[in-house]
Amino acid sequence: GHYISVDTSHEGEKAILSSPELHSEEWSCIRLIYQIASTSESSSDPTRLNLYLRQEGESFDRLLWSAKEPSDSWLIASLDLANSTKKYKIVLEGEMGKDKSASIAVFEIKITLGYCIECDFEENHLCGFMNRWNPNVNWFVGGGNIRNSQSVLPKDHTLNSELGHYMYVDSVYVKHFQEVAQLISPRTTAPMSGCLSFYYQLKQESSIVFTVYLRDMSGFYEEIWKTESALSAAWTVAEVDFNAPYPVEVIFEVAFNSAKGGYVALDDIAFSPVYCSNQTGISFNPAEASCNFEEDLCNFYQDQKDGPGWSRVKVKRNVYRAGDHTTGFGYYLLANTKFTSQPGYIGRLYGPTLPGNLQYCLRFYYALYGFFKMSGTLAVYIFEENHVVQEKIWSVLDSPKGVWTQAEISFKKPMPCKVVFVSWCKSFWDCGLVALDDISLSLGSCQVVDQLPPNPGECTFEKDECMFTQKKHGRGSWRRRRGPTPTSYTGPRGDHTTGVGYYMYIEASDMVYGQRAYLTSRILRGISGKLCLTFFYHMYGAGTGLLSVYLKKEGDDEEIPLWRRTGEQSISWLRGLIEYESEENHQIIFEAIRGVSIRSDTAVDDILFQAGPCLEVEEIQFSSGYPDSLNEIEF
Repeated sequence: GHYISVDTSHEGEKAILSSPELHSEEWSCIRLIYQIASTSESSSDPTRLNLYLRQEGESFDRLLWSAKEPSDSWLIASLDLANSTKKYKIVLEGEMGKDKSASIAVFEIKITLGYCIECDFEENHLCGFMNRWNPNVNWFVGGGNIRNSQSVLPKDHTLNSELGHYMYVDSVYVKHFQEVAQLISPRTTAPMSGCLSFYYQLKQESSIVFTVYLRDMSGFYEEIWKTESALSAAWTVAEVDFNAPYPVEVIFEVAFNSAKGGYVALDDIAFSPVYCSNQTGISFNPAEASCNFEEDLCNFYQDQKDGPGWSRVKVKRNVYRAGDHTTGFGYYLLANTKFTSQPGYIGRLYGPTLPGNLQYCLRFYYALYGFFKMSGTLAVYIFEENHVVQEKIWSVLDSPKGVWTQAEISFKKPMPCKVVFVSWCKSFWDCGLVALDDISLSLGSCQVVDQLPPNPGECTFEKDECMFTQKKHGRGSWRRRRGPTPTSYTGPRGDHTTGVGYYMYIEASDMVYGQRAYLTSRILRGISGKLCLTFFYHMYGAGTGLLSVYLKKEGDDEEIPLWRRTGEQSISWLRGLIEYESEENHQIIFEAIRGVSIRSDTAVDDILFQAGPCLEVEEIQFSSGYPDSLNEIEF
């Protein structure tokens, strides 16, 4: 047969293969049979194969999958594509790394209706199901008139004929007590829940245990089904409720106790988005346990007998006290441990009830002021519903003072539970302020969430400069940095993403008054309709100059000004919102101009492009310093 491949005669370049325009309102599965050949195992710049989804009306391609592991045989990747009314294209991108002898080949791309975990085992790629090799017991393909074992069944279930295929495992070669064979499904790549069904036959002389597990990316196993009957000589259907809000593999496991064990056969694995037992399932929305405190406390509450521990406060933009994390001028929660009736006072904030037996990732931002010893001043507990058990899952150790720092905690509890935030001070002489904002909960452990492909159109500058480039390096340039900037009384003390990550800034001490630095996006696809650009900017320092955002359309020499700020704005990261339209391909340019003194380090972070109008509107697009008397500069 034929395959299509990329060679390395063009080092460092990208090869793009794009599908025709596709349309499918049903759930479908993309199967890709590919191979990456490379001699150097670990290079800083590996050869990579990426698969993107390019949806109609989106400026950015969504990365669905990426692989860089070299292999000497063909591999199969299965990717779920959730149903959508939009037209789309599949784009394959081959990235050539440093290895001169590397190549990427694609043998087959097939888009079928249905879910990737469904399989009738009639095709030789077995839908991407893999047997975990074991010296003695393994899953084999049976049927198709192959008489390769005394325990082969007469007919498969799909075609009900001797020519059809199924998977089976038998005990002929079992050597040890408790031999285990595992058949592993492709990993789900989109959230799904419903009913998983399959047909099986089981013949046993001594005990066989046939179990179905879900395994998440951290390696946790969860049993979802086990055989009831001792024998089912005819094909029997099994149905099990299946809930995968995050990526999981389905594992069919058979354990034998002796060589006279018998066999298990499996066929026709299917999935339906409706639960088997007419139950609706727990449709828990993690957003119910998230809050940015802009409107109210959402679903969080305080115990009245504790007294007023946490209060919702707002700080006007100023150069002395930091504002909230969400926008820089919104609301956050503050526990002032000084105003308590007795030392050791505790302010508790309870979250809503979370269903048990799900893996969660909790993220929130905190900032501490005025404590000598920070450790233990803020802690997070898990409170099990029966109110008997409470377990401390996190407490602050040390953090830069007054910087919004992100904490992330993964947890899983068998019973329903609540998250409780507790602030306290150990002695009257060491009490301070504890601030809390932007609590968010997602399903799946935090490591798994971090491994998922990034949001298209988002740049946090944590790994690199993403879609942005500089016109020129040297004195007037943007730099990527973490921690505070070198000059005192100017620039941020930490980034906006986590408090300890990276941001982009101009170093005023290396530039002259009025010198400009440009941060330019790569060319973005034009779409009809509005686009919303969100970003965070930091303009603190008595000599701060200008920060402007421009739109440059392809083919136009002129840059259209979209947004501008002049002079010192705040000691906090502030959120900027810009709504713009461009049907042509275009670029976005961030321009910083150095102000009158070295105290004019200007920074940006967390840039996000989204299709559709902005949900909120920024009051002023063009403004000078705040308040007006605050060291204003006019150019």
